[in-house]
Amino acid sequence: MCGIAGVLGGDVAVVGPMIAALAHRGPDGVRIETLGTAGVAHARLSIIDLDGGWQPLHAAGATVIGNGEAYNYVELSQDFGLTLATGSDFEPLLHLAAREGEAAIGRLRGMYGLCLIGADGRTWLARDPFGIKPLYIMQHGAGPAFASEPRAFFAAGLMAPVLDADPARELLDLNFVLGERTLFQGLRRLAPGEVVEVRGGRIVSSHRRPPLALLPRREDDGGGGGEAAGGGVKPQAPSSPPRAPSTASRSPSPALFGAGEERALIRRLDAVLEDSVRVHQRSDVPYGLFLSSGIDSAAIATLMARLNARPVTAFTCGFDAPGAADERAQAERVARALNLDWRETRFGEADFWRILPQVAWALDDPTADYATLPTYKLAEAAKGALTVVLTGEGGDELFAGYGRYRRALRPAWLGGRPAEPRGARPQVLAAWRDAARPPRGLTPLQQAQWADIVTWLPGDLLLKLDRCLMAHGLEGRTPFLDREVAAFAFNLPDRFKVRGGHGKWLLRKWLERECPAARPWARKQGFTVPVDAWIAPRAADIAQRIGQVAAVRQVLGDEAAARMRGGRPGQKWPLLFFAVWALIHLEGASPKDALTTIVGETG
Repeated sequence: MCGIAGVLGGDVAVVGPMIAALAHRGPDGVRIETLGTAGVAHARLSIIDLDGGWQPLHAAGATVIGNGEAYNYVELSQDFGLTLATGSDFEPLLHLAAREGEAAIGRLRGMYGLCLIGADGRTWLARDPFGIKPLYIMQHGAGPAFASEPRAFFAAGLMAPVLDADPARELLDLNFVLGERTLFQGLRRLAPGEVVEVRGGRIVSSHRRPPLALLPRREDDGGGGGEAAGGGVKPQAPSSPPRAPSTASRSPSPALFGAGEERALIRRLDAVLEDSVRVHQRSDVPYGLFLSSGIDSAAIATLMARLNARPVTAFTCGFDAPGAADERAQAERVARALNLDWRETRFGEADFWRILPQVAWALDDPTADYATLPTYKLAEAAKGALTVVLTGEGGDELFAGYGRYRRALRPAWLGGRPAEPRGARPQVLAAWRDAARPPRGLTPLQQAQWADIVTWLPGDLLLKLDRCLMAHGLEGRTPFLDREVAAFAFNLPDRFKVRGGHGKWLLRKWLERECPAARPWARKQGFTVPVDAWIAPRAADIAQRIGQVAAVRQVLGDEAAARMRGGRPGQKWPLLFFAVWALIHLEGASPKDALTTIVGETG
């Protein structure tokens, strides 16, 4: 885990200030190299091969700098008989690129934003298929520039931070920005799975690998979706399983499907999850996990406890606020059952006002998801005890855990409605529908899952995880978003995802056996951060000031003050966050001054 930056043509001197702006991502040191007309730089957070894994890394005539992890580096070395000079997880890519060129990138099992320079001078920029790790690109005079965060381009004077109003409207309506665009004119993200080829300082090709594990597979591969993508498969009809009993402590009634099939799938689930957690634990530094009250992190904790002889360190955040959902009691129950080294951290109103501007600074490419706040606090608490943190992102999307998926399968007369954003302006909703369009051959349930996997997951959840942890020099890892787990989970027949009012059916059945303390059949506790309650006493004063922020006026005009005084529930936080963000990243204010400008003194 680290930060990378570079220019592929032009003034290589700009690489120094670019990587200096990313020092928080790589607190262990910086290395800069000039390679012909290219300049590349790497700020390192040492995880694997602490002494020999410094980048840029050279082998077989090729060079790589990468942000992330290639978890299958051991298997790649063995399978291809590679002789390695280091223990770095990125070195096998260099040897394979010498044989296969760009195709070698597709062999990586992991998360990455990388720059690979081949022996023949061809250069590739690439991002992992789920978009776990970020990578940004802009075109300037003599060739493309790239970096792990937008701030690098501004620090080097390659561009000025000028707001793009349309993505800003998406942020205020959806809490995240769709697709490749950012809030800055002239700067884009590489899309998840995108590979850009550069020759002679010019982009000659760009194409995307969708999350290949998510495309429909043949029945004999264990899936339920049909032939390969584009093969014209017949969508599977949603099942109508029996309703679960009301008790939350027992699993629903036995399935009306073959018990042997279910047992076989549970065994296979156990195998793929254990394998994923095992490789995600590959690290030469301390690792642990973030534990919530939900079943996704409980599943990761269960397997980590199985695979480690010593108690695994787990951190949980709870809220000190009346009426707020507090996850600590259930997390502690799981921690005791698994003998975890469990540590709790508390989040109160004082934390809210202190952390808000720090999160706005960290999220130079923003998401207005209020879950950034406890994630930042957890990272703050874990710093010093851990360097690598495993989390449960991706479990709901791959195993179909969200209630909106189940609503999308019901007829309208039973309260069914599409799994689409609610309350978005027509143009924003149209943009979301275009970005979420699924490939052919998916069932209605898979279509709803796909929409989240290609919009909400990279634009919100994974962006949140990257920025909030990297602000503290921590690496976040997501075992559910492993290609083997994804291939298994997404392609399960619908009836093993949604049944009897429960999503994540098969995962719950597995967890019922492996960790009953997780209470897998309990009603899902909604995750909320009481931001509206903390903002409300100051809302009138904030409304007077917020309309004076240039970016807010550009996007909302006179509507801003009305939203802050009496808008719909949930509208105040995104607007407050955007105003503080804009002052920091567009006008150059310090985090503290940005908050004071909007809110006044907070004590």
